[in-house]
Amino acid sequence: MEKQVISARQFTIITLLSSMGTTIIIIPSSLAEIVKQDAWIAAILGVAISLLLIKLYITVGNIIPSLSFVEVNEKVLGKFIGKTISLAFIIFAYLSVGELLYFIGKFMQTEVMPETPTVAFSILFMLIIMFATYLGLEVFARSAEILFPVFLLLFVIFVIFISPDINIQNIQPLFEATTGSFIYGILLFISAFAFPSVVLLMIFPSGINVIKSAQKGFYIGTLFGGLILIILITLSILVLGATNTSLRTFPSYALAQKISIGNFLQRIEIIMTFMWITTIYIRLFIYFYATVKGLGQLLNIKDHRPLILPLGMIAVALSLIVHPNIVHSDIFNKEIWLPYSSIFAVFLPLLLLLIAKIRKISGKEVNIKKQPKTLLSEKDS
Repeated sequence: MEKQVISARQFTIITLLSSMGTTIIIIPSSLAEIVKQDAWIAAILGVAISLLLIKLYITVGNIIPSLSFVEVNEKVLGKFIGKTISLAFIIFAYLSVGELLYFIGKFMQTEVMPETPTVAFSILFMLIIMFATYLGLEVFARSAEILFPVFLLLFVIFVIFISPDINIQNIQPLFEATTGSFIYGILLFISAFAFPSVVLLMIFPSGINVIKSAQKGFYIGTLFGGLILIILITLSILVLGATNTSLRTFPSYALAQKISIGNFLQRIEIIMTFMWITTIYIRLFIYFYATVKGLGQLLNIKDHRPLILPLGMIAVALSLIVHPNIVHSDIFNKEIWLPYSSIFAVFLPLLLLLIAKIRKISGKEVNIKKQPKTLLSEKDS
């Protein structure tokens, strides 16, 4: 299969939207429960620390820029150990596919169509992801470019319309959380916001046409994605209050339900629904694409597309068993996700850097890819 490459601008948009994913609708509740009205402060510090994590990912990507993360594992760690760790990484991405499908089904059933079974939403959404994966990375990147301005416009409208309901007293007093809970809140935010970005190493920098611009885009996308989350978390506290936010399963959606302009502009929470569906579509594609592409590289399959259908069908089944109920999902996100995801998002990149330095492996020793003439030009970045 011919290698596909996207522009740095497209990668920036993908980074921005994927960094939010499910975080946009569930993280306000988790943070408010842990640090109360200081949730917005924890989010600001979490975004700042996340930029250091992005620096780590960029450094790992530069070990051998022409290879994906799975291929780098094998090159740096050796064939047997590299393939074993890559398999674990692929399983991590694939389990995340099942979990995101679960969130989609549960959200749509709870808030939008209560009489529709969750599996219906999982199947429909998975069909979209499978089709996007079949068409390839370039087509997906163009769809992200189309969705981004719509997402941005709806976000601005949402902020303007909810502003009249702000109560500044809801964030007072400041710094009431204990040091321990504050640190835990920051780590939980980072695990939901920045840790998933490690999966982007399956397309960065090997799938970008201008690597240097993509490095800046990695920072910019993460920073602006974090800024949007900070605004949403702050608005949740200011409008709903810390206690009410912590008790909601989907506080951002409840926030949108509060919008009321006069007696005619009400119940426009579909704005938040579209915003969330957009971000989770981007993150879900990245997870599924990484799974399919990574497994294809692990098995030395030139064309990974035959893997799309079986993996997509299994993912739907996985979404039905990954969490028996919303309580189990909540416990998993608060107690298990942080240590589990840190293995692949922090310790594995650090291990790769250490081993690559010991073995003196660098991109200079590998022939960097030549860009096909048919691909996007540098001015597109």
